[in-house]
Amino acid sequence: MTVVKTSLRNFFAHKGRMALSAVAVLLSVAFVCGTLVFTDTMNTTFDKLFAATASDVTVAPKDARSDDTPQNGKPASLPAAALQQVTKADGVKSAEGAVSSMNVTVVDRDNKNMGSSNGAPTIAGNWTKNDLRSMDITSGHAPRGPTEMMVDADTADKHDLKLGDELRTISVAGDFTARIVGIATFKVTNPGAAIVFFDTPTAQRHLLGATGRYTQINVTAAAGVSDERLKQNVSRALDGTYKIQTQKENADENRKDVGEFMNVIKYAMLGFAGIAFLVGVFLIINTFSMLVAQRTREIGLMRAIGSSRRQVNRSVLVEALLLGVVGSVLGVGAGVGVAIGLMKLMSMSGMNLSTDDLTVRISTPVAGLLLGIVVTVLAAYLPARRAGKVSPMAALRDAGTPADGRAGWVRGVTGLVLTGAGVAALSLAATADKASDGALTLGAGVVLSLIGMVVIGPLLAGGVVRVISAVLLRAFGPVGRLAERNALRNPRRTGATGAALMIGLALVACLSVVGSSMVASATSELDRSVGADFIVQGNQRIVPQAEKAMQHSEGLAHVTRYRELEATLTSPDGRSDATGVTAADPTYAEDLRRATTAGSLTDAYRTDAMSVGSDYAKAHGVHVGDTLTVAFKGGKTARLKVAAITDDDSAFDQGARYISTATMEKYVPAGLIPPSTIMFAEAEEGRAEQAYAALKKAMEPYPQYQVRDQTDYKEELKDQVGQLLNMVYGLLALAIIVAVLGVVNTLALSVVERTREIGLMRAIGLSRRQLRRMIRMESVVIALFGALLGLGLGMGWGATAQRLLALEGLNVLEIPWPTIIGVFVGSAFVGLFAALIPAFRAGRMNVLNAIATE
Repeated sequence: MTVVKTSLRNFFAHKGRMALSAVAVLLSVAFVCGTLVFTDTMNTTFDKLFAATASDVTVAPKDARSDDTPQNGKPASLPAAALQQVTKADGVKSAEGAVSSMNVTVVDRDNKNMGSSNGAPTIAGNWTKNDLRSMDITSGHAPRGPTEMMVDADTADKHDLKLGDELRTISVAGDFTARIVGIATFKVTNPGAAIVFFDTPTAQRHLLGATGRYTQINVTAAAGVSDERLKQNVSRALDGTYKIQTQKENADENRKDVGEFMNVIKYAMLGFAGIAFLVGVFLIINTFSMLVAQRTREIGLMRAIGSSRRQVNRSVLVEALLLGVVGSVLGVGAGVGVAIGLMKLMSMSGMNLSTDDLTVRISTPVAGLLLGIVVTVLAAYLPARRAGKVSPMAALRDAGTPADGRAGWVRGVTGLVLTGAGVAALSLAATADKASDGALTLGAGVVLSLIGMVVIGPLLAGGVVRVISAVLLRAFGPVGRLAERNALRNPRRTGATGAALMIGLALVACLSVVGSSMVASATSELDRSVGADFIVQGNQRIVPQAEKAMQHSEGLAHVTRYRELEATLTSPDGRSDATGVTAADPTYAEDLRRATTAGSLTDAYRTDAMSVGSDYAKAHGVHVGDTLTVAFKGGKTARLKVAAITDDDSAFDQGARYISTATMEKYVPAGLIPPSTIMFAEAEEGRAEQAYAALKKAMEPYPQYQVRDQTDYKEELKDQVGQLLNMVYGLLALAIIVAVLGVVNTLALSVVERTREIGLMRAIGLSRRQLRRMIRMESVVIALFGALLGLGLGMGWGATAQRLLALEGLNVLEIPWPTIIGVFVGSAFVGLFAALIPAFRAGRMNVLNAIATE
């Protein structure tokens, strides 16, 4: 009980000094809990949606998948005869055929896309009774003819649509225009999909290209008939092979598809929370180390009057426990706020999430509390152990904890060994023959080198701080030298504080190098390999009418169609590979200049010929002149002669197996030939600008596709990588904020520790302005020390990662010096910002009271 009372007294006596550490714990726990609440809420939203939209039993084609885009752009379907068979099954109250397609685009009169901007699908289908399970018609009526349609209320609100407006629907089967006659509102939350409804014949004709077919059959059970029993009865009634699912099975399948995506988001965000926790560990260690040092006399007195080492140790750990509890409890509460903030942010980007679905599982606060408390107590263990080693006499004589002479040697040797092992692992990864083999080695090298630099940081502090000071501080005379000596006074503290900032900036530098190298490599490959003047692609396969418009555009020398087909290849060694082939027009050899290791790519575009990639050829022992058996999905099986082997040392079309359009048409039925995934075009000699303008005009009616020349394409690549990096930097900002709190806390406690010294300096003539400048300079040096180590380490990681990317065709290493220099300079401003409050408090000290401080 005495230990607990002492800990409580010390905790509340130094509550101001504990505040920043508590904030670090709070932020880290809040991010973890916020991530869990956010992802759980999204799962709840989708679960409710899937449960509401699924009928008691669903009958669909055997190969139908909710996340699958059919090869020919038309959804897999079943005949109307299946509906008649299902209707006659025992236990069926009602059955109706449904039509649904996600391979559509809906535009208004101004050709503005009505779809979601966040990647959610646009879904078109027929209005059925089953839709009443999840929606109500709140305005107008359901569509009754080929010129009528209904939209969901969320889409109507987002795009200011009203009854009477006309929308054009673009699908593989053709374009058609319909007038809005009804608006339906979801009873559950719609996460962001744009949904349009037509009557059944219109949906069949324009989405499936044929009447009398459905994408699924919704079956409702009669009273007293379970879903499982109904499924068995329907299975017996059908004479074909279909996928038959109960409501639970259908919802589980959809949930699994969404769950895989949600897990990626969850674990990525938890990874960044883990980084913030790691940075917070340094802050907590520093806080308790300095508090122990400042209470050395007090601890010594406790030891002199009979307190054991274990009691002193336990006293510090109890303080850490209190800190962890306070920070974690507040963090759990803040986590709910973080989740709501993320939901609002997603709503702004087009994904609709309602707080009505807010889900806080009991495991979330438990995980947050356990994680925050355990991490805090573990971080305080070393300072607590050091406090327990204070002897009564040494404490009464000295002003701080006694130094451990062996600790420097042990730390140095350990740090050098870990850093050396990390460098060796990074070197090994850089020389790997396969990217998959080098990835694990790279991860080991990153972890070992990071730990090594953290351990050896205090030993590096002396040399690095002196160099930084010589460049930046010496010009400020005595004040600059005082700041340098203060930073060097406790290398362990400076090293730990700098290490917290080092971690976040190392990741920033690494990702910047990787991102810049990816853009530079792709740009270089584009310049070297792509001969086409224009590239057309979008988020929907290129529908025939858009393809026709492109082919009739003026000023083009040729247009190349590029299709991806599902097929199984069997090599001469008897092994089969279901990875598909690419069918293109012969002009594709001009549009993408693929290097070959054997044969001629032009010959590969002859009938009954093909090419394979060098990796495939090596793995299967394939040579030019060999014959491969190619089984086209839904088509015939062909025996194609290998006419070329392309070099897979490329960023584009790596591993592609090319056949000609003529070969595809010979073996694949016309109804199963897929639309083009992407199309290329070359302008006539001297007419590039006119052709570009004409092509853009020809494709205006199809806003789902983008027309780009090579300059546009390079900018698009740069923007995509930039957006990804900005999102990652935003997540890393949490770790950097915690690191800044660490600098603030270190300086604040350092000022308290040097109270008497500051009073003496003020007494002999140091002005308040000079004192504040000294503390700011000390902060800048510590921040730049961490930045220098972090940026250097991160560039090493990035360069190694680029060597692995080179195995995938990204061969250019580019160091983004403007970003690196900007981050380094920004670190100096971070140091200045972190020193504002400690410097202000130091400047306000009463000189006489400061001198009298023990």
